[in-house]
Order: sequence, then C-alpha cells, then structure tokens
Amino acid sequence: MSDDIWKRTEVESPCIKVCVIHPEARLCTGCLRSIDEITVWSKLSPDARRAVIEELPGRQAILQKRRGGRAARLAR
Repeated sequence: MSDDIWKRTEVESPCIKVCVIHPEARLCTGCLRSIDEITVWSKLSPDARRAVIEELPGRQAILQKRRGGRAARLAR
C-alpha cells in the first residue's frame, strides 16, 4: 500500500484555528489573512498562496498597534 495520498505538494493553510476577525483591521487574529483571502484560499494557485503567506508576518504590527485604550473608546 502506498502513502501517496498523504503526500501533497500544495501550500498548506496558515490557519491556526483561532478564527476571530479584528473589527477594524478586517484581518483574522489567528492567521492574519483578510476575509477575502480566507474566502478564496482553496481556489488560489500555490504561488498566490505563497505570496500571501510571505506577507503575513508584516501584518502582525497592524493588530498590535495601540488604539488609545479607554480614552479612545470614550471619544467614539
């Protein structure tokens, strides 16, 4: 019996099963993909997936930016 079925060449998903969309940044706080990227992920080419994955580390700063705390919430 061959294990060929378990050997896949496609790029894996960056999903870590922490699926919470940041309300302002519109990014998943788990994998950092946008809703649009998540929606079309299975239809993207391997090269397009790699391009998105390469961008993800740079998006972390977007979610870590301080938003002003209590004073900013009260100002809204």
